[in-house]
Amino acid sequence: MTSTREEGRRIRGEVIGADYLARRDETTNSFNGPLREFSETAAFGMVWSRAGLERKFRSLLCMAMLTALNRPFELEIHINTALNNGATVDEIRETLLHTVPYCGIPATLDATKVAERVLTEKGLLQTGEGSGSG
Repeated sequence: MTSTREEGRRIRGEVIGADYLARRDETTNSFNGPLREFSETAAFGMVWSRAGLERKFRSLLCMAMLTALNRPFELEIHINTALNNGATVDEIRETLLHTVPYCGIPATLDATKVAERVLTEKGLLQTGEGSGSG
């Protein structure tokens, strides 16, 4: 039987990517280690492991909450996670647009900038691409 933390690490590796997990492990030390262990155990081992919501939906929820909290570093991670979990560019855009009335235009603008950078780096959005709706 695996521990909750081991289950969390497995899920984290699947949704965020093995490369991210390896880089994270390389930078884990005695100062940040307890927080990282808690994150692996609680967020991924106890919450992400639950039935009831598909991973893509969990990723989109995380994006909305991180927009509300104005946490661009974590937002970038969860945009990548959403893509890894099958979210489309349209679903990411619509999730961010949905944050406007709840989080405000400035928070959504900041989140959109993060998303545009990630999507452009992944070749999913072209620089200068218009919305077509004016």
